[in-house]
Amino acid sequence: MYAKLIFRNAKRSAKDYLVYIVTMTICVTLFYAFLSISSSYYNPDIGSEYDFTMLSDGMKAVICMITLLLLFLIRFVNHYMLRQKQKEFAIQSIMGMEQKTIGRIFFAETLIMGMISILIGIFFGVFCSQFITAMLLTAYEKPYEISWTLFPDTVLWTVAFFVFSFFVIGIFNTRTIQKTKIITMLSAGKENEPEPGNSRWISVAVIFFELITVWAFITGIRKVWFYYDARFAFPVRLMYWENILFPLITLLWPVFCLIKKGKKNMLITGLLICSVLNAFATASVAALANKYYLPLGTGMLNQYLLFLLIDLLFFIGALIYLAGSFIVTWKEKSPEHRYHGEALFFYGQITSKLNTTSKTMTLICITLLLAIFLFIAAPILTGWASGYLGVRSMYDVQVCSSYNHVYEEKNLPQDNYEIITDFFAAHEIDTAYDCTFSLYLPKKADFHNRIKYDFPVVAISLSDYNAIRKMLGYGQISLGENEFITQWKTIATEEERNSFIAEHTSVVTDGGTLNISEQSYSEEAMGETLYNSYTDVLYVFPDKICEELLPVMRNRYITTTKNITYENARELERLFVAEYPEQAESGALYGVRFSTLQTNSAIANNFILQTGMIYGAVVLMVICLTVLSLQQLLDAGQYKYRFSVLRKLGVDEQHINKLILKQLRVWFGLPIIVAIIAAVVVIGYFVQTISAEVSAYIGFTTLMLQIGATVGILAILLLCYFISTWVIFRCYTRNI
Repeated sequence: MYAKLIFRNAKRSAKDYLVYIVTMTICVTLFYAFLSISSSYYNPDIGSEYDFTMLSDGMKAVICMITLLLLFLIRFVNHYMLRQKQKEFAIQSIMGMEQKTIGRIFFAETLIMGMISILIGIFFGVFCSQFITAMLLTAYEKPYEISWTLFPDTVLWTVAFFVFSFFVIGIFNTRTIQKTKIITMLSAGKENEPEPGNSRWISVAVIFFELITVWAFITGIRKVWFYYDARFAFPVRLMYWENILFPLITLLWPVFCLIKKGKKNMLITGLLICSVLNAFATASVAALANKYYLPLGTGMLNQYLLFLLIDLLFFIGALIYLAGSFIVTWKEKSPEHRYHGEALFFYGQITSKLNTTSKTMTLICITLLLAIFLFIAAPILTGWASGYLGVRSMYDVQVCSSYNHVYEEKNLPQDNYEIITDFFAAHEIDTAYDCTFSLYLPKKADFHNRIKYDFPVVAISLSDYNAIRKMLGYGQISLGENEFITQWKTIATEEERNSFIAEHTSVVTDGGTLNISEQSYSEEAMGETLYNSYTDVLYVFPDKICEELLPVMRNRYITTTKNITYENARELERLFVAEYPEQAESGALYGVRFSTLQTNSAIANNFILQTGMIYGAVVLMVICLTVLSLQQLLDAGQYKYRFSVLRKLGVDEQHINKLILKQLRVWFGLPIIVAIIAAVVVIGYFVQTISAEVSAYIGFTTLMLQIGATVGILAILLLCYFISTWVIFRCYTRNI
């Protein structure tokens, strides 16, 4: 009998569970698709130079951690379903059914819906896993072929995780039903959240915002005290004083409201405006610091990033909190809009809901902000890492040394690293290019200069420099008898390069004075180990000059005819470290880099980072859109009555459909638009702080294309949820 009752309830409530089923299906699909590449049965052909183990284990850990967020979603949806079915539970209790039995029936009902979602999700997950495989093989630059495979261990992980989640939430639901009184169940539909005037969360937010503002005010004063100079450009001087003035206004506004005995909305409105002013002042710090080379370190910029985030979070909370009041004020001051058509009904629908869900809407908006940031930041970070990889691993083998801890000239590294030659001979590894070279100090007196960020620029001989350029496929250069040129890292800015060249048109060396060549610089990427510590530039001197200089670093670059296998690279690395420890007894520092190992590690970490961020963003987005949808659909009883009154008053279906569409546009649009505005500020600040890296390793054109593709995906996801909610909402209002 109970089985029949369970299946009948499940069938009858299918419409109520539709959004839940769709949401859980999406989550199961994503879980299976992303986790499938960690399957023990998954063996992509990525070549012998790569090891798939690290990527597989990392993906499994990241996906499982992110999917724990779904416990919140399952709990939230079940809470709303409990609230919607309170009257049904009360009637069953009055008819004599034990509440313990009612709880078990509800648990079985939700479990059936969950199992349906799991089955459908795994089915679609098989298809979606092909996209993940395509992403993976593209990252490894391997060809892709479609292969439809169901991985047993991934299916087991998927079913186990979600069934366990359903059981945990089901136990809590059963206990909740057992402890709820019948009278409470009968009156559940009439309960509302506290009115805005009684909401405590906004008061806590105001106190926290004021405390952070005190910190920002003190920081602004200290920044002016230690860094301000009247010779700065006007925008810089304005930025310094803005970061004192605006926090001061923010701190004085509550005092003004207290003296004037202003209402709470007056206080929140003023602080809302102050948060916008503070955000602009804070965001200008990074932009002006990069443009005018202000002496502000990374720690200071990170601190202002924190202030910016706090300002934006308070802006979101205050705006959502005051949204209902803004609509009411506009309605009262615009009679032509207030009495136009069914406007009064529309305003009543919106304000009544906003007044009772301001805290929830704020949390949704903040979560959407985080999701959007993850979507946009994923291609930025992975593009940065991929571009940086190309600079780090330009050679199959790189051996470098450093003299940072060498204090006697006799202990300077002068080895040719023959252990590599012997290993290649033993394993029949052929080389295409092999260059062992020294880096020199222009003046021997600079040997003991070990001040951080003030290390001397080292030099390389012209013949060695041209040999390296030949390895990389670059053209050869020539120098006059007493000429030199400069070689720059790709991360160096044009302003830094021009400033350095203007100050170093000639260089005094132990071999004589050299003048800069007509071709004063070269900026082709040649690797990072070519430069001295904390420097971005390298001198290129004629060979006869370098013969008179002190060699302080000894490097070796090798390119092979075929890629070195992962196993050989690991073995050679172990042998090299045993022969040349990271810091020898003499104080010399040695390092070895293999393109195989660097590429393998970078691709694995980039893929885990990208998929983890995208998966996390999708999960957060799905949670937010589900909550927005259910907050409308699960109040169906009230909407049925309200729209039935409109029909009885003679309002036709076309106008009712327009009202529904307007209501959903406001309900979805408010948090999404506010989140997008805040995300633009955060992402703009973020990109500004790493503009040099973006320009060097990604390129702004590529970045814009990646952001455009991401925005398109987000728009499609939002459109799907909006249309689904609109269609179901119309069905609810017609089912009278």
